[in-house]
Amino acid sequence: MPGTEDNRHQAMVHGLRELVVQLNLFGSEFARLHGLHATDVRALIALLDAARAGTIATPGWLGRQLGLNSASTTALVDRLEKSGLISRERDAQDRRRVRLQVTESAERLGWDFFGPLIGRAVGVLDSFSPEQIAAIDEFLSRMRTVVENVRETTAAPTQ
Repeated sequence: MPGTEDNRHQAMVHGLRELVVQLNLFGSEFARLHGLHATDVRALIALLDAARAGTIATPGWLGRQLGLNSASTTALVDRLEKSGLISRERDAQDRRRVRLQVTESAERLGWDFFGPLIGRAVGVLDSFSPEQIAAIDEFLSRMRTVVENVRETTAAPTQ
């Protein structure tokens, strides 16, 4: 039957979108419980991901990751530092550069809330074969590229 595969693929993309919405709602609940903005949560996730990847996170880097201008990034960093969720540290190689670090307190807070979800998600992945895991990884990698490319082509020009 023509279109059946297209319908199935579209249903999968919609399923992915539903998952993203559910994850955003989960993150919003974390933000609400801890008096944070949605951007604060995205910043913490970006900083934790940077630490895991060995990426040096600076205010400029964080602003680019979140699509924020310099003033908004400064306000965000000030807010997170005041809340005790991040610290600013001078770079040992370049004293002019400031590194952003997530505090142990923030890591514990995040793990207490998101840990059960992460544990269950890992449990779901444990039920797949290595070949299926490779296919899922490939799919996610390609989808990230698609989203990045579409964002770049549809982004409004900066003034």
